[in-house]
Amino acid sequence: MSAVFEANGIDERELTGMARRIAAPLAGGGVVYLRGDLGAGKTTLARALLQALDVGERVKSPTYSLIESYRSGDLRVHHLDLYRIAGADELEWLGLADLVYGPSLVVVEWPDRGLSGLPPADLEIELRHAGEKRDLRVAAHGSIGQRALRALQTDPAGDGGIS
Repeated sequence: MSAVFEANGIDERELTGMARRIAAPLAGGGVVYLRGDLGAGKTTLARALLQALDVGERVKSPTYSLIESYRSGDLRVHHLDLYRIAGADELEWLGLADLVYGPSLVVVEWPDRGLSGLPPADLEIELRHAGEKRDLRVAAHGSIGQRALRALQTDPAGDGGIS
């Protein structure tokens, strides 16, 4: 069973704050799917999440490389952008199976393009254009997703005193 959180009319600052809020529950690993049209804010959210996890590097978009990998302590963090793949069979040459052993967080933009080859999501985030702002829908699956969802519900603006 999954639980859902929705926020409408959020701006980039609020989106970044929400990413910071879900970082702590995801610091032990998990799988996050990011869905939305081009320009909806998937990469902005992923970048903010990875920065909140203190990956200690400039967070690059994996638009052309398809995958960018980082470390946050013992956690391996992998950011995938599957926009340019034709299907799940192309995931094999990315070595995805080798990436998800041990403590790892996998953040996937455009997951529907490789769905049958991906591990199941703990958290699914959908972003939609709403004029200059965005609407956000978060579905949580399992205990990892539920913890992330509670973090959003506790402080939906995402600022949580973080400056």
